[in-house]
Amino acid sequence: MTAQGPNATSTTGVDVPRRNWAGNVRYAARAFHRPTSVDELRRLVAGSTRVRAVGSGHSFNRFGDTDGDLVSLAGLPPVVEVHRERGQVTVSGALRYGDLARQLHTEGYALANLASLPHISVAGAVATATHGSGQTHGNLARAVAGLEMVTADGDLLRVDRDTDGDTFAGMVVGLGALGLVTRVTLDLVPTFDLRQYVRLDLDREALDEALGSAYSVSVFTDFRTPRLREVWRKQAADQSPPSADWLGTTAAEQPRHPVLGMPPENCTAQLGEPGPWHERLPHFKLGFTPSSGDELQSEYHVPRDAAADALAALDDVAHLIAPVLLVCELRTVAADELWLSPNHRRDSFLLHFTWVDDSAAVLPVVAAVEQRLAPFAPRPHWGKVFVTDPAELAARYPRYADFTALLARLDPTGKFRTDLLDRYFPR
Repeated sequence: MTAQGPNATSTTGVDVPRRNWAGNVRYAARAFHRPTSVDELRRLVAGSTRVRAVGSGHSFNRFGDTDGDLVSLAGLPPVVEVHRERGQVTVSGALRYGDLARQLHTEGYALANLASLPHISVAGAVATATHGSGQTHGNLARAVAGLEMVTADGDLLRVDRDTDGDTFAGMVVGLGALGLVTRVTLDLVPTFDLRQYVRLDLDREALDEALGSAYSVSVFTDFRTPRLREVWRKQAADQSPPSADWLGTTAAEQPRHPVLGMPPENCTAQLGEPGPWHERLPHFKLGFTPSSGDELQSEYHVPRDAAADALAALDDVAHLIAPVLLVCELRTVAADELWLSPNHRRDSFLLHFTWVDDSAAVLPVVAAVEQRLAPFAPRPHWGKVFVTDPAELAARYPRYADFTALLARLDPTGKFRTDLLDRYFPR
């Protein structure tokens, strides 16, 4: 762990989002900044009393909001440095995964997995343990081998998985509360090709088998019928295609969008057409609006072996869910050792809800969903809408107290804190 002090001036810009992507959060910052160098950023942080970084804005709550200075890191010089001898890449924290993936592919490399949206920034996705799907794949934060961040006093701190060990595991999923991440080092794999098939009308009894049937699998449902509407299988290009009667489903005869009524042209290629990893793992194309664009989202991670029981537990509130639901996506993620990862030390089954954009209607349903899932100790996605009691949430993370202590050590004055952080990590 190494650090250096600040030594430059700061500039203020205007090209910074004033709202999050969904539009349900208007940022309360007193000033918006877009520095063009790390030195400018360090001076800005050192001179501020309250500061946060805004990434691509794909958070649906106020963990990233502040009443102080809101900073976009998108103006920093772009960095993509491939370390071939280590099989890793160091990138700017503000870089979007879709842009990074294109460059990696041209150099013969890939990331093991991607989220459904390629539009999100690397640092923001890592800080909230955002993920794709696949029983053997961890979330995006598990690929992190190193971090560079500006800490509360303006120092430039570098931490590494190999040298900083347990402390590093506490810093990767940091919720933006430990510093402003300027660079991230990620593990790479050789580039590879996939095919995507969509299957229709899956029986619930076949859910477990479906989830483990391909490299990455997503199952979509709407809680309007007992059956599961669609299965999106992203499989190795050389894997045999699903049989005509695979698990009692039928093949989609034309491209689909997860949200009914939305244009399938926004989605990555289906119908078994082979293509590179970065053009199949996301559900949505980089140049198009992801999902519906006018929505709220919630997501809960429960133990993988509780998948069938957790889904069945929601049957009693399906009549509440369906009227405010656009779609629910079911996925899997492998375990990791990162302190605040929802997948900490347990393989996970994920229930992701894309709601209508109506907080008054959605929040009571979120509370009902959480109540029904409570026996499974659900861990909510940090960047989504949830109403979990702070004490209950703390009890679901074995290293929660350790992260609170790390937060107090690295940010003793609360420079990176927000009202929501104070609620869930009280001083």
